[in-house]
Amino acid sequence: MSMTQWHQFLQNSAAQDLANNDSRPVIVDGKVIGFSDVATEQQSLLHDTVICDLSHLGLLQVQGLDALTFLQGQVTNDVKELNGRNAHYSGYCSPKGRLLALFLAFSQHDHVHLQLPKELIEPISKRLKMFVMRSKVEIKDVSDQIIKIGLNGPKATALLSSIFSQIPQIEYELVSLENAAILKLSGTQPRYEIFTDIGNAPTIWNTLLQETKPVGAACWEWLEIQAGIPDVTLKTQEAFVPQMLNLDLLGGINFKKGCYTGQEIVARTHYLGTVKRRTHLAHLNASSPPNAGDDVLNSADEIVGKVVRGAPSPVGGYDVLAELRLESVEAGQLLIDGNIIEIKPLPYKL
Repeated sequence: MSMTQWHQFLQNSAAQDLANNDSRPVIVDGKVIGFSDVATEQQSLLHDTVICDLSHLGLLQVQGLDALTFLQGQVTNDVKELNGRNAHYSGYCSPKGRLLALFLAFSQHDHVHLQLPKELIEPISKRLKMFVMRSKVEIKDVSDQIIKIGLNGPKATALLSSIFSQIPQIEYELVSLENAAILKLSGTQPRYEIFTDIGNAPTIWNTLLQETKPVGAACWEWLEIQAGIPDVTLKTQEAFVPQMLNLDLLGGINFKKGCYTGQEIVARTHYLGTVKRRTHLAHLNASSPPNAGDDVLNSADEIVGKVVRGAPSPVGGYDVLAELRLESVEAGQLLIDGNIIEIKPLPYKL
């Protein structure tokens, strides 16, 4: 069964669900946009347990005798700390210390997985392969071979416990079973990502669907934003150093691991205490969506930051993560496309 067949399964599963027979998924360019209207799906995030297909996320697999040594010289975090039972965030920088990608990384068996937006899979894979040289390293795109399912809400833990023999208990703990691997993510409600193969995915999806509401990618984007998790897209490559996206606060930078591409800039920013820009959670009432890379202006029409990621909010308007000059946050009014933004508290301290 290919990814196309998996998406066809989602279509058929929705059609056979008599309680939701008007909820066939809308799929555009391999991304599940939604199963119903955006407002209904966003409302379900507040009180219901939701299930989300994560086909819009790509997955690179790095393996070989030299895989760990190779990655250690490329990314901001210590890949040797990935022991098959955990995951962490890690940045991939240019020589100037600017982020080219942000990974959710974890290891399984004899390989490391790097999860990132699917649109970055090809350019990042190509760039990484340039530096393999004679190392015994193989980099493969396994985005379509591993089905990724998101689960969030008050019943999430109980539902997983009813079908799996073991589930992770703490944030970023990874449990690997015969039919799936389960990762617990951060969030205000229990939130998990399930990794499985195409053979097991339909049974897992249909079982969970009985007690959940299916939602599109924008809902998962909103959950990531509420958790304060940044991202890098094609539009924002090389726009940020890791600290601007709070990667250090999320445990995504190891300052003792040794050299990697861009390490000098990242370390200098840390040790000189020169972090003058941080990513903030904000809300804006607007009729059109903010996009990653959009400018944030102050009242004098000066550019003081950029949108990192944005999604429709259950209360109307949009919620965003925005990278901002710290002094501009304290100075007063900030705008995105003429709309005033309201700074909200993050789930962690800046």
